[in-house]
Amino acid sequence: MASNPSVDMLSKVIEQQMLQTTEMVEQHLDTEIEKYEKMGGEELENLRERRLESMKKAQLQKQEWLSKGHGEYREIPSEKDFFQEVKESKNVVCHFYRDTTFRCKIVDKHLTTLAKRHVETKFIKLNAEKAPFLSEKLRIKIIPTMVLVKDGKAKDYIVGFDDLGCTDNFTTETLEWRLGCAAIINYSGNLMERPFQTQKKSVTKMDKRTIRRKNNDSDSDDD
Repeated sequence: MASNPSVDMLSKVIEQQMLQTTEMVEQHLDTEIEKYEKMGGEELENLRERRLESMKKAQLQKQEWLSKGHGEYREIPSEKDFFQEVKESKNVVCHFYRDTTFRCKIVDKHLTTLAKRHVETKFIKLNAEKAPFLSEKLRIKIIPTMVLVKDGKAKDYIVGFDDLGCTDNFTTETLEWRLGCAAIINYSGNLMERPFQTQKKSVTKMDKRTIRRKNNDSDSDDD
């Protein structure tokens, strides 16, 4: 069977790119090795001490976060607790939910994962029906709504799923990206690339209004 010239050419291009990438990595490693070889014993010892000190600080910071309820996604009983929670942590994600809204269960699933992944941020949930004062003050109109709090102040909101691809099937990475855009978590990915753009299931612009209407319906009616 004759080979396809286009496929052969593509294979050669990919192979060449891989070789170039490998060479770049090797050059970087050689540079780093050479830098360490030029260091004297005292310089290496100072570098080692700085790294150990940095690791100790990071570990102490993590322990402090865990002591304040970071690392897990949990429910707080009242709006009074909300003020204490946001006061003691720099970055907080609070999910205002309602038991009868099934999309809140979707949010719960993703936030449970992200709470473990991003210990630097506190993840909590609050029943909106038990927090009428806060819901009015923060203008919570659609359920679910995630309030992103930084330094004790509401910085951003994720209302419904419009920012998450307008679909119930958004990935945890999509929500993680959105939180990264708000600088409420330490996001290591590329904020210029939206994860939901590569999802197999997508919603057209025409469908977007329908979904928003559906979200509004779930805010007033039992799902």
